[in-house]
Amino acid sequence: MGNDMYSVEQVAELLGLHVRTVRGYIRGGRLRAVRIGKQYRIARADLDALTGRPAPAAGAPAAEVSSIVQVDGVDRAAADRLATLVLAGVNTHHDPARPLRVQTVHDEERHRMKIVILGDAAATADLLHLVDAVLAGDNGLLTGKETGHA
Repeated sequence: MGNDMYSVEQVAELLGLHVRTVRGYIRGGRLRAVRIGKQYRIARADLDALTGRPAPAAGAPAAEVSSIVQVDGVDRAAADRLATLVLAGVNTHHDPARPLRVQTVHDEERHRMKIVILGDAAATADLLHLVDAVLAGDNGLLTGKETGHA
């Protein structure tokens, strides 16, 4: 079904937007479309690109995992170090076939950090193993006291 084509009205209904908004996306270049006569047609792949949904591989079931990791007792400096490590882990082992989207948020008042991970199950599991190893280990990442190894 990768060749499905949608009208502006169908896209507006699918996304819960006004038809004028979809036309604005097309005119602004945010949504690719083909003009056939006086009508626009939007390919399924272009709609997926707009919404951030990866196109499913032919014949393979697509699954995406959403994970939220909450870390309590974290000050701003430790949250920054952990966020840098997590994002480095995502970017270092980047596999275009298994993309991950990661966002970190720190709540200073509650001394709490949240890491939001969206992506392929295996890639998410790998990242969660990294976070677990950092949090379970005695490497001083969260305390700011680096331990030296001889």
